[in-house]
Amino acid sequence: MAKKNEKIRQHVKKTYAEVAKGASCCDTPTCCYPESRTSFAKMIGYSDEELKGLPDSVVRTVSGCGNPTALAGLKEGEVVLDLGSGGGIDAFLAAKKVGPKGKVIGVDMTGEMVQLAKKNAERMKAENVEFRLGEIENLPVEDEMVNVVISNCVINLSPDKDKVFSEAFRVLKPGGRMLISDIVTHGKLPSEIRENLEMWAACVAGALDEKDYLQKIRNAGFKEVEVLAKNDFMGIVSSIKVRAYKS
Repeated sequence: MAKKNEKIRQHVKKTYAEVAKGASCCDTPTCCYPESRTSFAKMIGYSDEELKGLPDSVVRTVSGCGNPTALAGLKEGEVVLDLGSGGGIDAFLAAKKVGPKGKVIGVDMTGEMVQLAKKNAERMKAENVEFRLGEIENLPVEDEMVNVVISNCVINLSPDKDKVFSEAFRVLKPGGRMLISDIVTHGKLPSEIRENLEMWAACVAGALDEKDYLQKIRNAGFKEVEVLAKNDFMGIVSSIKVRAYKS
């Protein structure tokens, strides 16, 4: 199992490294959409106001399934952790909301994405944002350090979701909250999809049944686990927005 998980992780990392390097839309299956990246960003929930002012190097790497910052209720001065921060769009939007007294930490396992996000931060002069290289199953973040955990269509990519939710719980302060957008399934996927590495990178093969996904969040210790929104597509999967609290 460990060898299989590592194979999945390396393939996902390679795929998103290509996106960070500027792969065109259909060079990688995970970002093959007919729309422009701006149109795609709007389709999954980003507003014109949010996108205005963001450099193309941020928008072109958007590969999410929602806009977690829109539902996170972020407040000035809060510390936010973005799991799988990519080119940084959610981290930068969160940084605007928490203000100069707050802080946003983005963690991504792909070195090319972390370097791109750091360059984007320099372009935007975003001084309250920090990007760290690391795996979301082993976060390079101290215990009870953050008020809010956000993530956008990334946890499905992990072959060890129990560890992801356990780590999110560990780094949250008591009373903290988690707001994630992700992909779930309606029942189990066929093995030919589950074993397909390209489908893993495309945010499908690693998706869990919705009930199993929510139960893993509860098993990690979270309370008040609530699905805030759900959009069905492709007949077998849905994008969901989930909020949960650490009591």
